[in-house]
Amino acid sequence: MQPAPVDVAVIGAGQAGLSAAYHLRRRGFVPASPTDPSFIVLDADAAPGGAWQHRWASLRMGTVNGIHELPGAPVPPADPHASSRDVLPAYFADYEERHDLRVLRPVTVSAVRRIDDSPSGRLLVQSDQGAWAARYVINATGTWRRPFWPHYPGQERFAGRQLHVHDYVSADEFAGLRVVIVGAGISAVQLLEEISRVADTFWVTRHEVVWDATEFDTAARVAAIAGVEERVRRGLPPGSVISVTGQHWTPWAQAAQDRGVLVRHPMFAAIEEHGVRMPDGTVEPADVILWATGFRPDIAHLAPLGLRTAAGGIRVANGRAIDEPRLFLIGYGPSQSTVGANRAGRDAARAVVAESVPA
Repeated sequence: MQPAPVDVAVIGAGQAGLSAAYHLRRRGFVPASPTDPSFIVLDADAAPGGAWQHRWASLRMGTVNGIHELPGAPVPPADPHASSRDVLPAYFADYEERHDLRVLRPVTVSAVRRIDDSPSGRLLVQSDQGAWAARYVINATGTWRRPFWPHYPGQERFAGRQLHVHDYVSADEFAGLRVVIVGAGISAVQLLEEISRVADTFWVTRHEVVWDATEFDTAARVAAIAGVEERVRRGLPPGSVISVTGQHWTPWAQAAQDRGVLVRHPMFAAIEEHGVRMPDGTVEPADVILWATGFRPDIAHLAPLGLRTAAGGIRVANGRAIDEPRLFLIGYGPSQSTVGANRAGRDAARAVVAESVPA
């Protein structure tokens, strides 16, 4: 069967993807139209909400980090104690319906490849639900589906449970156990504070955590974003959020500090059957190892385009692949934040509109 023609294929319906679709809609693009400039939104999830629908149940609206409204739609007032995975997916669903974005789901994109190398040619988007020939692809797949698991000697021999933040549900399942928490980011500290209320926790990081007592202001944010922009322009992997922003005091960090559980230890050297071996040779017992070690960009489906550099990234400038200008990557690198994702979606839509010509 021939791929269906479309002007723009948006892959992913999280914050960045919905922002791009909204701005395309505002500028005259219509979902799957045979006559007007057209777009489609493909989403791998069965329901709206992006990664928010998969967050742990105990992540409350009062403690969730990084909420930002979708374009033109303030986040509705919510009880600070309400679960974010209940409130925010409903907000996303309402947004899709209100703006008639007609997201196709569940659709898993397996590959994006060139049909031809002409600058005016199309990209073939292949999926388990069909194929589309798109003038432009706006990739907004985020990172949630690619949790990063570091490898340490002895990992396969551990007799207890290992899980990633991606699969965390509730602290209750660890009550009375010894839990080793690995990672220096926001999620690691949030879960340390939560789990330490019902379990014995042991927190390890590869590097000493430097706590910044200053407010993360606009100047600091601009400097951090500039650093990530330079990395992705050179084709380097974007890097973690903490690597560019540093670790700032938050209510949950302060709560853990006040209770005396915010105690950082150096990273273990190996994993034993019943614990972890520390650099000094001692063994810390463990029932559970929780890897709060971040995520990587979910871009394996872009491999047929051959854009990955020797360093492991894709060269991107202003949200656009330098080596394939028909491809936009948003929610990638400097636009990983919710604020950045909104802007990247808007900028991608503007660029598409500026360059679009009648079919």
